[in-house]
Amino acid sequence: MHILVTGGCGYVGTSLTLELLKLGMQVTVADIMWFGNYLPGHKNLKVVREDIRNAEAVPMKGVDAVIHLANIANDPCGELDSKLSWEVNVLATMRLAEQAIRNNVKQFIYASSGSVYGVKDEPEVTEDLSLVPISDYNKTKMVSERVLLSYKDDILIQCVRPATVCGYSPRMRLDLSVNMLTIQALANGRITVLGGNQTRPNIHLKDLISVYVHFLKQGSKSEGIYNAGFENLSILDIAKKIVSHVPAEIVVSESNDPRSYRLCSKKLSATGFEPKYRVDDAIQELVKEFKAGNLKNEDKWYNIKTMKNLKI
Repeated sequence: MHILVTGGCGYVGTSLTLELLKLGMQVTVADIMWFGNYLPGHKNLKVVREDIRNAEAVPMKGVDAVIHLANIANDPCGELDSKLSWEVNVLATMRLAEQAIRNNVKQFIYASSGSVYGVKDEPEVTEDLSLVPISDYNKTKMVSERVLLSYKDDILIQCVRPATVCGYSPRMRLDLSVNMLTIQALANGRITVLGGNQTRPNIHLKDLISVYVHFLKQGSKSEGIYNAGFENLSILDIAKKIVSHVPAEIVVSESNDPRSYRLCSKKLSATGFEPKYRVDDAIQELVKEFKAGNLKNEDKWYNIKTMKNLKI
């Protein structure tokens, strides 16, 4: 099976690509490499440095499925340049889908976001609830989903709405809640919690990778939109979990971020998927990598800090 992974040099993409190769698949990665490339060479891997806004230049000949991860990720980066976010996250996504259809690609898996729900009071946020995206990033994800689903008669479309991802990757990100708070505890002995009462869903990186592989194997048996998140925790509860592994002071400050929701992934579970990892596993991974000297609190692991230095 030949898989095209856009954004395959990213936090999720790097680990996903390595897993696909381990499973014996042929992988083509298309990535602009703003954040570097941490993929080792492999006989079944082709890495193409390309801006997905140039959709026609993204190689799709002979590709069986696209896993579309490339995007301007998270709220701060989305707000840095709103026009860029809409061009990359929506317009380029539409053009990639059309390019896939022209090349007879059978399956298009899209990495959306659980943040499209905004603020929800319901005890279980399911896929059929209304979307109330707050930020540009959330809005681009919602619109991209709707654009992609308009092609569902021409190509198998699967939209995954992941929770906040946690865990170690060769291309690390420290601007995600569990990862960020853990590195604060490790590097500073102090965790700053903004607000604290907001509930956020979480998913371990290894489980998210398994979700994408699961949908590749499911094929046409599972189409449409699926939540992917299994631990709904308050930010303060995440901090408390961390200090059970790393002695640190917790300092609570005010927050202007009201997003709070409890993701329900029963629809995904009904397809036969079950998670294997938890937030505690992610924390222990990060502690291990930090103590081994493989992880430091560096600017390059924060998307917004890197993007501010780019001349786009």
